[in-house]
Amino acid sequence: MSESDEDLRERLSETQYRVTCQCGTEPPFDNEYWDHKEPGIYVDIISGKPLFSSEAKFDSGTGWPSFFEAIDPEEIVEVEDTSHGMSRVEVRSKTGNAHLGHVFPDGPPPSGLRYCINSAALKFVPASEVDS
Repeated sequence: MSESDEDLRERLSETQYRVTCQCGTEPPFDNEYWDHKEPGIYVDIISGKPLFSSEAKFDSGTGWPSFFEAIDPEEIVEVEDTSHGMSRVEVRSKTGNAHLGHVFPDGPPPSGLRYCINSAALKFVPASEVDS
């Protein structure tokens, strides 16, 4: 059973709710994980499902956390986004249905992808706390 909108509003911060449930964007260079370098994984703030590993994180210079691949590609849903006069590919979490950010074809090898993700959509789990 998924959480109600009311439950999400109570559990998430205002920024987390705006980003994940209302397709918002947090400011670049002023968010929790843009320059975060600790080993571990980033999970969906709504469902807790693993999304990205610190091993796939890179500095894209954009001011948001960027990754070249997802832990489980099946957990990432791509949606055409033509808002704001642009044509982009939105990425959402499958289980939590959270707006995460966007994916672009200008990332590093091996994938060539850049998942540009809002910190507010993520929770970091240090490597020492990750179940093997």
